[in-house]
Order: sequence, then structure tokens, then C-alpha cells
Amino acid sequence: MNKLRMYFLPVALGILTLTMYSCKAKKMVTTTPAPVVKKETPEVTKTEPEPERAPEPQKEEPVAKPDYNFENILFEFNSAVLKTSSFAILDKAVAEMKKDTSVKFELNGHSSAEGSPAHNMSLSIDRANSVKSYLVNAGFSADNFSVKGFGEAKPASSNTTEEGRALNRRVEIKVVK
Repeated sequence: MNKLRMYFLPVALGILTLTMYSCKAKKMVTTTPAPVVKKETPEVTKTEPEPERAPEPQKEEPVAKPDYNFENILFEFNSAVLKTSSFAILDKAVAEMKKDTSVKFELNGHSSAEGSPAHNMSLSIDRANSVKSYLVNAGFSADNFSVKGFGEAKPASSNTTEEGRALNRRVEIKVVK
């Protein structure tokens, strides 16, 4: 027992010393709080209230006259789905229409000469209705728009070339007088 004490005690003290040394290496990190800066408040002196002035009449800003010269909204072959290039044209039309919301518009749908006349008439009406849906979703009343389909009756270009037929697949926005 005496020998156990003689060897055990120095080993235990050595281990304890090494452990304590390693704990000192791990310092606790503390941050000092930022100093509190007191803002000086200016002295408030009591003044007599100023007499109320008569409100100046509000000057109305002149509203720019809307430009109703819209580009045609074009469509793909045999489709009434709006092309992505048409969104910029429609957004410009919406901006102009919002300048005077009381104006009524006519949406004239057209198609190229491919297909039967009945199918082209139906397709032109569907195209005009898709433009109307876009404008109604933009915040306009559906009563401001009337839809007409012309089929292949009023071409903007010749139907003999693909470029001409692409220009005929359109919706025109016209002001109703």
C-alpha cells in the first residue's frame, strides 16, 4: 500500500498538472460591449405657433395624351396562345390605356389563309379573346373591349410567302369612336 501511494500519487499529480495546463490554453473569449454614446439633444425652446396658412391650390400635373397607335400582336401558326414577344407590346398598350380608362377598344383578330374559312374565323376570335384576357388580367374592365374576328378576310400582307402569312396572324387594337 505504501508503494502504491508512492507511485500513484506522483502519477496522479502529473496527469492533473497536464490537464490543468491544457485548460489554461483554452481561454474564454469575451467581447467588450461597445461604449454607449449619448446623443446630445438640442434644447427645445418654446415658440409661438405660426398662424396657419391657407392651403395652396394643388396644381394638377398635365397628363400626357395617350398614344393609341399600337403594334399588332402576332401569333404562331394555328395557335391562340400569346407569343413571348407579344408581352412587351401588350405591356406598352396597358401603360397607354391606363392614362384614360374610359376609352373603349375593339380587338380585331385575324388569321392567315391556311385552313378552312370556318376554322380561321374561330381562330381569329380566339386570338382576340386571348388578348382581351391579358388586358382584363392587367386590371381593365371587360366592358371596355369588344372582340371581332375577321379570319382571313383582311390580310395585312400577301399570303403567298411565310413571312406574309406570319404578319397576317395578328390581333389589332383599335379605339372605338
